Amino acid sequence: MGEDVRIVPITLFGGITMGWRDNAKIADMLGKTYSKVWASKDKSELYFELPDGSKYVFYHNQDCCEHVQIEDICGDLADLVGVPLVMATEETSDTDPEDYKGASDYRESFTWTFYKFGTVKGYVTVRWLGESNGYYGEGVDLNYEGRAN
Repeated sequence: MGEDVRIVPITLFGGITMGWRDNAKIADMLGKTYSKVWASKDKSELYFELPDGSKYVFYHNQDCCEHVQIEDICGDLADLVGVPLVMATEETSDTDPEDYKGASDYRESFTWTFYKFGTVKGYVTVRWLGESNGYYGEGVDLNYEGRAN
């Protein structure tokens, strides 16, 4: 039988609450209006910040023999700011897109994860690529870092 995993959040300095593993679902993001949306410079994280400073963070805890990062962003992240998010979906694939020309040290196994976001201003697709030796994870996690009350 499956085992329920309970994530116990901890409160950090500054009132930020976060769990050890992903604690949010993409559907939790719908209907919210974000004040900032950005990707880290190294393409390892994607942030959706709410006006109160809380955030949804897409990320992957890197380990040995694996690599997961944003491969491409199609659309303008600014279209996701200032109006409610009306679409947020996740799809995965184990087939390379036609336009992919890359290569990696960890190519025994790979997973593409496509996140599609939409507002009345436009749509954005964020394409992540996870590669590993077949033993380590290739998925993207989603964490909610909320303000403690």
